[in-house]
Order: sequence, then C-alpha cells, then structure tokens
Amino acid sequence: MPERVALIHNPRSRRNIRNAGQFSEQARAALGPLFVCPEGRDELVAAIEELARQDVRVIAVDGGDGTISHVISAVLKAYPHERLPALSILPSGNTNLIAGDVGCSLREMPALTRLLERAREGTLMNDVSWRQPVVVSWTDPDRQPVAGMFCGLAAFTRAIELAHNPAILDRYAHDTAIFATILWGLRLFLRKKVRSQWLGGTPMTITVDGGAPDAHSRFLFLCTGLHRISRGVWPFWLDSSPTGGLIYLDILGHPPRLARSILSVLKGRISSRLRASNAYRSGMAATISISTRDRLVMDGEELEAGSDGLLHLTEGPRMAFVRC
Repeated sequence: MPERVALIHNPRSRRNIRNAGQFSEQARAALGPLFVCPEGRDELVAAIEELARQDVRVIAVDGGDGTISHVISAVLKAYPHERLPALSILPSGNTNLIAGDVGCSLREMPALTRLLERAREGTLMNDVSWRQPVVVSWTDPDRQPVAGMFCGLAAFTRAIELAHNPAILDRYAHDTAIFATILWGLRLFLRKKVRSQWLGGTPMTITVDGGAPDAHSRFLFLCTGLHRISRGVWPFWLDSSPTGGLIYLDILGHPPRLARSILSVLKGRISSRLRASNAYRSGMAATISISTRDRLVMDGEELEAGSDGLLHLTEGPRMAFVRC
C-alpha cells in the first residue's frame, strides 16, 4: 500500500501570496482531507496531532523556514520520536535555507506530483537527507519546546532586527534582502557608537555539554542543525571530536582582527592564528545552556529567555527530509 502524503500549506508565505490560491486549489483536489491549511499555530498543532493519529508517514511543508520550524516543533510533540514522519519542503517563504540544505528545490504542483508518484512507486525514502533539529526549551515546564534548524544571538539578533525592517522585508526577495541587510549593517557599523556597542557584545554565560560555565560578552553566537548555508557561507569548524549534533560558533566580544577576518570566518577559511585565539570557538555538542537577557532568533522567530534568564539547546532526533 503506498504511503500517504499530507501537505501543510502556508497561504501567507511570500510565493503563495503571489500565487493567489491557484496551487492550493490544485493541491486540495489532489489530496482531499490530507491538504491542511491551518489559520494559526494552534490549528497547525491540532492538524499534526490528527496526522499522527492516522500515522501519516510523509508530510510536505509548503512554506519557508519559519513554517518548517513550526511543523518540526509540532511533529516532535505529536509523534513518537522512534517513529517520526519524513518531511519534504516546497520552498515558498522569505527564507528557504532549510530547503536548500536538504535538497528540495521544486515548488507547487511539480513538487507535489513528484512526491505522489514516488509514493505510488514506493520510492519516497530512496532519496532523503537526514538532519537533527535544534530544540530550544526552558526551565518552565509549561513552556513548550521550539525546534528549528538555525538560531543565534547577539550580532545575529541585531542583524535579524535589521532584516525585519519593512524597508527591506517588504521591498526585496530573500537573497536580495540578505545583501541589503549586510549593506545596511555595514553602514551602521561605520558609526563609532554602533560599532562599539556591537563589538562589545552581549553578556551571557554558555555551558557546553555540562562543562564549566563560560561567562563573557559575546559578539556572535550561532547554532545549527544544517550542513550547508547558501552562497558558500559556512562559519563553523571543529576544534575537537564532535560530541553531538549541534554545530555552533561562539565569538567573544571585542574579537581581535575581526575586520580583516570576518569574510574568512563566514566562508569557513579559519587561519591557525584565529583557531589559536580564545575569542573564536566552534564545535559540535549535544547540549548547550545559555544564560542571557538577549533574545534568541530561531529560523526568523524571536524567543525570549525564561524568567530565570536561561535557554537550553538540545540536539533533536534524526529526521528524514525527502528531496524533490
């Protein structure tokens, strides 16, 4: 019996707004009740709980990184972790880093048609990418964990605030918006006061894999479950044997030689001098705890620390992403 394919459709994603509902009509006709168009987060959670009760094994997500993050969070809550469904992505959002990393490039009916054909042939799992999401949790047991694939604090949060400026977000598509954000950020960085604030960093204490807490101001902290970022950017490296699935970058405040090194760091070309510097750190971990008053940005969504100032990052279970 062929696997059933469900589709989570976000009508508010950038490309779906432009599509004016044409794809949603075609997808609804093809999938019937397995076409899901939730109005909000609560409806999404309820819909995925119903898919879990039906043991639907493949869920396609028509949206961007934020939508995928919400779906992963709901899937980890609704499904047994030893029997998670495979996901596939129809990239249609402002940011589509996850789709690019796992190898999903087709959109709308070409993507859905291919998935349904492979479901009938029984070949859906023949071409998949495996990833572990980053799971953010809080000490408060009433606050539900949030899962995603790329998060950061300090300069990353400041940059996302720039990118969410309507002058950029409403005017440019994703790749152009990133470029415009970089230019805007560099322009601000030339101002002495802004440069001093950004370089000084954000106070936080980071504990990796239960080790000794490290209290410093951070210029930048990033954590991801992705294996690739667009345009050749990959600012991570390993200083030691990996201990988990969380890939992280930790740059302390007032990092030496930042101006001449930032492009090399972004491209992953890390000199021996930088590797020897205590201000630049990277690696892989299973758990990372962060004490901060800053906001963590996960796949475009800003998350406040708990009342105790803590955020806990944990490697999620391995998940399959069907390429299409």
